Amino acid sequence: MYRNYFYPNMRITGVVASATGDVNGDGLQDIVYVTGYRETDVSIIQNMTLGIQDGATGVSVSIPLQKNMGYDPRIFLGDFTGDGIKDILITIPTGGSGGTTNNYIYSFVNNEPRLLFDSDAFNQSYQYEVTYKDDYKVEVFSIRNNMRYIIDLSLRGPDYLNEIYDAEGKLKTPVSGWVDPISGIHPMDLEYDNFFDLMAYQQIAGTFHADTIGTIQNRLKWNGYVFVLDYQELGIYGSEE
Repeated sequence: MYRNYFYPNMRITGVVASATGDVNGDGLQDIVYVTGYRETDVSIIQNMTLGIQDGATGVSVSIPLQKNMGYDPRIFLGDFTGDGIKDILITIPTGGSGGTTNNYIYSFVNNEPRLLFDSDAFNQSYQYEVTYKDDYKVEVFSIRNNMRYIIDLSLRGPDYLNEIYDAEGKLKTPVSGWVDPISGIHPMDLEYDNFFDLMAYQQIAGTFHADTIGTIQNRLKWNGYVFVLDYQELGIYGSEE
């Protein structure tokens, strides 16, 4: 007589995301996938690894991901470099507050993996200063490109403003916010030529993490060697009457 046993901490291993497309340039469809494992009592996926199976030979290559823990990874295949061959974008939600993600882009031309984009390197390079000012203003300074943005808080509710400003709109004490790491990254084919740019979003936090006061939007283009900033803008939220 056979019995089925369930172990609450059983480890489940396998493919957690996949896509099909020609990523090595030989004209045949390759299989791109991410593997990982999770315990049966948790939803976080650990030890995620990028895999690529050559459509011509069936041979697979595994590429460890530097930050390999998160939730429900996504794969997008598209040409970011303009060589006519699809590259591999992997997006891994971290599950942390702010909706941050770990993101990697790999080229696999001629079966040689090449890292084109790493969100950790981006986050270290794109630094900001968020400073509350008198008259219900917040200044956001982008160190990377020496740009300043001003956010008007005057439409925020009195409970919020009275914690920070006096009756004349002067700061009671110095207040600083911060800008999160990438909280969303999206391929964009703005010229409809099957050549993709990247739009990377970063949330701006005010007095506490859930106090989102705006979003930095970075459009990144491949210059032949690296992704560079094409333009940057700051988006703010409206207020109901």
